Amino acid sequence: MSEENVEIVRRIYGEWGRGNFHEGTELYDPHILLVLRPEFGLATGEGVYCGADEVARYMREIFLPEWEGLVIAGDEFLDAGDSVVVHVHQHGTGRQSNAFGELRYFQVWTFRGTSVIRIESVMERADALEAAGLSE
Repeated sequence: MSEENVEIVRRIYGEWGRGNFHEGTELYDPHILLVLRPEFGLATGEGVYCGADEVARYMREIFLPEWEGLVIAGDEFLDAGDSVVVHVHQHGTGRQSNAFGELRYFQVWTFRGTSVIRIESVMERADALEAAGLSE
């Protein structure tokens, strides 16, 4: 199943790279957690969004409105059993600043069966591997 999860996540990032941010949402467990560590400075509160509706609200009302021409692509995909570690390359133009912004970071996607139960955004590779139960 783990190689299948890698291919699923690869497909999702392929669509996200084309601006289709609805791709993959049908896989979200009803109680999915989106975890944005404090170093991102994007999230309000503790940076944890619980449930498919809350994740959708975050994307629709907080994250996506800040960008024009946003691309979120995966450069590398690592099989970590029930998780997939993705090296992410994000870029776009800030809607208010009109400035180009680019960020490279990691996301750890955790599956239970065929459902995504957690997506965690992490700045450092070592932290992402640790979150997925791996080490460098």
